Amino acid sequence: MEITWFGHSCFRLTERNVAVVVTDPFDKSVGFSIPRLNADIVTISHDAPGHNNINVVRYARAITGPGEYEMKGVFITGLRTVDKEVANKALKNDDGSKTFVKNTVYVFGYDGLTVCHLGDLRAIPSQSEIEVIGTVGVLLVPVGGGGGLNAAQAAEVISLIEPSIVIPMHYKMSQTNLKLDPLSKFLKEMGSGKVEPQDSLKIVKSSVPDETQVVVLQPKGG
Repeated sequence: MEITWFGHSCFRLTERNVAVVVTDPFDKSVGFSIPRLNADIVTISHDAPGHNNINVVRYARAITGPGEYEMKGVFITGLRTVDKEVANKALKNDDGSKTFVKNTVYVFGYDGLTVCHLGDLRAIPSQSEIEVIGTVGVLLVPVGGGGGLNAAQAAEVISLIEPSIVIPMHYKMSQTNLKLDPLSKFLKEMGSGKVEPQDSLKIVKSSVPDETQVVVLQPKGG
């Protein structure tokens, strides 16, 4: 399997003879160059400009919420998360209801390897949510705050999920227009020191490390 990062929360997951997946395509407000991508499946974690620019992907199927899905060898579980603290502060709608902050975590099941994209997860998952996520080979985790986990929260979520590999996303870079924290805060929380960025992550089941390893990717296209 190869995992390529295009910036912010947008990744492409490719595996031979299996559906190509693109996650959370962004628009120009984020600051990165907007990629033009082809995919069998595109997933949207939540309805925000930095995550839902579906028009830049030529796709066969779009998944925009919770549920169980399967296409060309990829089994996908979408788990809806709601930040209760934010929801409780939300303004009431005209009918008296509240607008909740919704996010979908996606778990991609391949033959022998699982990849989990946390989207804009804002709070520590409950035990029941952790159980649904299950065993994770590669965790794509927001670390820069803003609408997602900050560095300390990300480190705590990692300790609960216990993935083999962690790829940070959703953090401040020179291209980023959004107000986010830099990667260095997260690396300090993880005790990782400086990690040399890779162009992409190529991994097979037999190469999954026994202890959690942080892998930093260079955004493709800049």
